[in-house]
Formats: sequence, C-alpha cells, structure tokens
Amino acid sequence: MTLNTDIQSDSPLRFVAQCRLPTQWGEFTMYGFEDTRTGQEHAALSVGDLAQGQDVLTRIHSECLTGDALFSKRCDCGPQLKAAMQAVQKAGRGVIVYLRQEGRGIGLLNKIRAYKLQDQGLDTVEANLALGLPIDARDFVLAKYILDHLGVKSLHLMTNNPQKVDTLNKAGIVVTERIPLHVGENAENEHYLQTKMHKLGHFSD
Repeated sequence: MTLNTDIQSDSPLRFVAQCRLPTQWGEFTMYGFEDTRTGQEHAALSVGDLAQGQDVLTRIHSECLTGDALFSKRCDCGPQLKAAMQAVQKAGRGVIVYLRQEGRGIGLLNKIRAYKLQDQGLDTVEANLALGLPIDARDFVLAKYILDHLGVKSLHLMTNNPQKVDTLNKAGIVVTERIPLHVGENAENEHYLQTKMHKLGHFSD
C-alpha cells in the first residue's frame, strides 16, 4: 500500500510513526499523529489496501476512557469502537480514526464532573452547560488531515452523528454513504442516547 509521506503543509498534525497492531479481531496498521499546536496525540488504525482512496469503510471515534477501556454502560462508545474494528476487519479494508477528544472535547476530569451532575438529574447537555462548558468541543476536521495522510478521498462512514458527515463533506472528504452504528444500548444509557437524538440531532436509524 502506497501512502502519502507527508500531511499537507497547512495541517496542524504531524505524522510520527506507524506499527503493526495485532488484536483479537485481526491485525491493523496503527499510525500516530501529534497536534503541533497542543501536543495532543491522535491515532488511526487501517486494514487493507487504501491506495485507491475511494469509498473506504471508516469510523471516526472520539476517545472515551470510561467506555473504551473501563467498559462503562453510561454510553455506547466502547461497543461502537468494538463493532467498528470488527466491521473493518470483516470488510478487509477500512480505517478507524481515533481522536483524543475525551468527553466530547471537555476532558476526563470535566467529564467526571458532568457525570456527577447527571447523577443528580441533569442530562448530558444540561450538565455541560451547568459547568460553563461547550456542549460539544470536538474538532472533526482533524480527521480530515489524518485521512489525507492515508490517501482516503471518500468514505462509507459508520456514524449516527450528522456533524461528522457535514464537517467531512465541507472539508473535502466525500461521505458517499452513512452506515448506522446502533450498538451497546442498555437501561443505563437509554436517557443519554435519547438526549443525543433529541438535543444533538443524532440519527435514530
């Protein structure tokens, strides 16, 4: 597979290194990137030949320590990541962009503070606002620079979030198909998922 050796000159991201990543679902190639403005680190996992760059099965996943690593049932993040990894391996070609934007960009400690307010009855949107924080502070344009590095031009995007679709289309990455990713739903996160649909406009199908 032939990849671009450099991220475009206007990118805030710097490609650092790549390696082999064997997992229980199969082997990925893992790429590491650094945001030169903040020092924040991001990653991508790829499978198969991306050289053509067209209609690549893709997931843009925001870091969720509680869901991805600690198996929290308060969200659907961990099951979504697992499902995306399995789907890419099954397809034999695809990318997972892993952005280190914990808690929709507010960080782990603020996420814990927001969870405490949710325990007291606020929903995820109300909790962020009560802390004086943005509802969603993530920057999905970062994914565009990573996809550029990998030579990806158009996507079959696994997401329920319309903001990801809109941001990528405006940035010049064509989303030719949106693939719903409804997994990990349970009694603990039912209200959270309903809030995302009704207040954040997430797709229900």
